[in-house]
Amino acid sequence: MGKITKNQKDSRAKVDPTSFYTLEDASKLVKEISKTKFDGSVDLAIRLGVDPKKSNQMVRGVVTLPHGTGKNLRVLALVTPDKEGEATEAGADFVGLDEYLQKIKDGWTDVDVIVTMPSVMGKLGPLGRVLGPRGLMPNPKTGTVTMDIKKAVTDVKGGKIDFKVDKSGIIHAAIGKVSFTSDKIFENADELVKTVVKLKPSTTKGTYIKSIYMSSTMSPSVPIEAKFS
Repeated sequence: MGKITKNQKDSRAKVDPTSFYTLEDASKLVKEISKTKFDGSVDLAIRLGVDPKKSNQMVRGVVTLPHGTGKNLRVLALVTPDKEGEATEAGADFVGLDEYLQKIKDGWTDVDVIVTMPSVMGKLGPLGRVLGPRGLMPNPKTGTVTMDIKKAVTDVKGGKIDFKVDKSGIIHAAIGKVSFTSDKIFENADELVKTVVKLKPSTTKGTYIKSIYMSSTMSPSVPIEAKFS
């Protein structure tokens, strides 16, 4: 185990692991304990009382963060020629079809989000082994398979993220940057948590939200009151 630096000690000393902070207080504290020289990400980890192995307890959704993620997401629009202008106007970083399908087949995945049209999904099927593990496969449920390409690209660029509970029952999501004001961090976090609460499966019994932790890159985790369900 590596040696704990002075900054790490200072950060840990500011967080009381036996206390639970309000979401608003945690948003202020996470800025205080962030000591990296670069602009780190602020993340939420929400543990849910669901069994992800059961299809009727799978929690997945999309949320548009009020202040975006602070990250310039690279968007690939796989579209037919008649939609290329629409995608480009909306700010897609890469626009095309067959040439990008071939690049992906050859192993290229240097993008964050892919949006496409229903008619193109058949061509993406064979690329599932490449795109699936990287979370890049477009999905109608997240708004990335649509005829309204302009809206899809605009939403992604504007701060829309999709989230999904993992095998351990935890949702991990980046909700901003350390450089954000504490108010912006709070409002983004609050929007995500409220969205997760709305998606509570009717088959779930007992406590739905078991714990919430906020952290930034290389910072300690801040325990948050889970009084949302």
